[in-house]
Amino acid sequence: MTSDPAADRAAELADPDCLSAGEAETLLAGHPWRRLVVIGDSVAHGPFFPVPGFTPLRWSDRVAAELRATAPELAYLNLGVDGLLTREVRAGQLEPACEFRPDLALVVCGGNDAFRPNYADQAEAVAAELTGMLAEFRAAGAQPVTIGIFDVSYSPFLPDSYRLSLRRRLGLLAEQLRTVAAGSDCVHVDLSRHPRSSDPELYAADGKHGNARSDAIAAAEVIRALGARLRAGT
Repeated sequence: MTSDPAADRAAELADPDCLSAGEAETLLAGHPWRRLVVIGDSVAHGPFFPVPGFTPLRWSDRVAAELRATAPELAYLNLGVDGLLTREVRAGQLEPACEFRPDLALVVCGGNDAFRPNYADQAEAVAAELTGMLAEFRAAGAQPVTIGIFDVSYSPFLPDSYRLSLRRRLGLLAEQLRTVAAGSDCVHVDLSRHPRSSDPELYAADGKHGNARSDAIAAAEVIRALGARLRAGT
């Protein structure tokens, strides 16, 4: 007997922070995007941590699937690599990303920089790298989207001695991402301010990433932000 897809994602469909049935289709109706690229670190394309009742797809793949549901010809390239700093993302991924000729580009990095104790000394350089990437995507004709990650310092799998210092660094990263995005005509998805960011049940046992519920909420917020940009007509 085959399983019921709706039953397999019952928890997701009942979660008000996730997409409701038909919501993405309504938000993305008539969207113009046909070439999606994602660059970044493991948050962009890294380990996946399943949760019963939630679709077994990382957030970036979910966004691509929702865009493709409206535009079946959508081409999708995810260049994310685990462990990279922001400067390494720019050095290794920006050129092939632009060669892909995207019209929509999701940029997800900075977390590995913020995990380093000396991040405060590097924050301005990280912001400059991000600003440069967004400018190059705009010049290439792509709509850039930045993601401010969930605050993983609330993970119950982190040692308490490390938690507060990481929270300060992630807060600085979130603030700089907001500033960079505001100055770059960019769609910004600020998961750091999401009401669930402090929910310990959102995080995976590795102490660095979110789980499938996190992915579902992140994808919903990206889709909602893209829908808002479409409604704004820009």
